[in-house]
This record gives sequence, structure tokens and C-alpha cells, in this order.
Amino acid sequence: MLYWAVVFLVVALIAGALGFGGIAGASAGMAQILFFIFLALLAISLIAGLMRRGS
Repeated sequence: MLYWAVVFLVVALIAGALGFGGIAGASAGMAQILFFIFLALLAISLIAGLMRRGS
């Protein structure tokens, strides 16, 4: 999922450099959403791992 966030970020940067503002904004928004989903899943995974190890 982090891969897709990076892909959308690169697309947003390229579109922004070429002057396609709408596409750049949409891609940056998708990259941001995917990044936060990735962070949430990482936190859940770490907490689950710590709880499993403690038992």
C-alpha cells in the first residue's frame, strides 16, 4: 500500500510540474489518503504484535 502512495505522489509531482493542477491535486489527495491508511495499519499491526508477544 505504501507503494501505491508513492506512485500517486510521483504522478502528482509530474502532473504539477507539467501544469495539470486538477490531476495533481487528485493524485496528491489519493497519496495522502493511502499513506494515512498505511500508517493506521502499521500501528494496528505493531500493537497486535506486542499484545501477542506479551501473552
